[in-house]
Amino acid sequence: MTSSSVTAIHSRDNAFVKDLRRLAQDTTAYRKQGRVWLEGDHLCRAALARGLRASVAVFSESFWPQAQVEYARAATKFIVLADALFADVSGLESPAAMGFILDLPAPASLRPDAATVVLDRVQDAGNVGSILRSASAFGFRQVAAIKGSAALWSPKVLRAGMGAHFALDLIEGLALDDLAALQVPLLVTSSHAGDFLHRAALPWPCAWVMGHEGQGVSPALEDRASLRIRISQPGGERSRALTLSAPALVLWASKASLGLAGHRRWYQGYARRALRRCQRRRV
Repeated sequence: MTSSSVTAIHSRDNAFVKDLRRLAQDTTAYRKQGRVWLEGDHLCRAALARGLRASVAVFSESFWPQAQVEYARAATKFIVLADALFADVSGLESPAAMGFILDLPAPASLRPDAATVVLDRVQDAGNVGSILRSASAFGFRQVAAIKGSAALWSPKVLRAGMGAHFALDLIEGLALDDLAALQVPLLVTSSHAGDFLHRAALPWPCAWVMGHEGQGVSPALEDRASLRIRISQPGGERSRALTLSAPALVLWASKASLGLAGHRRWYQGYARRALRRCQRRRV
């Protein structure tokens, strides 16, 4: 790092600051700018751990003395903002002291044979980030988001994903017909049809469909499913606890199905206990 690569900014009217504010606070600004904003030490470290290098690293003035040593090789260019200016730009209630600007990855092509998670209009950023974490943890390679799903590289989804973005191929803005390219079985959950999750023989690789928080999987997409898996509730009730836990549960189930019989028996017990806990909770 040289002195010429470091710029200090104190003005709210600076063009870079205006663009950064949009990137940090506007859900879809990354699409127009072709860049993404990672705010906070955890996300930045996750990117570095994957071998990524920021185009710009941004630090608060008070954190800069420490950062210039710790992150000297993290970026091509370094920006130091006055603390009050960093707080104004930040999209967080408690602003971090640093962030990275990365070039938006080139759009990935849908891989026909890859273990896939399909987002069918999942709109809550926290839910999407949680699904990305589960997908990464349980061996899925790509996430395919149908139009109407939350913006995958938005700041809120990035924070909720906690670094999972960098381990996955992300494809967004898809139409239903685009999923015809997938050559792996399409799986959906159901409250009334199919085998129970803890009994089902799940294929691998596969494509699990995660449906809209209120409406579930669209009928058109459900009709394309190769397999329906049942997660029941007493009396047919829907539970928020079950809705939030189901993605992690089914993705883990697919990965566990690859294991030996002992692993499968462990999973079956785990699944039964998890479902009972969900059924007891009414949110």
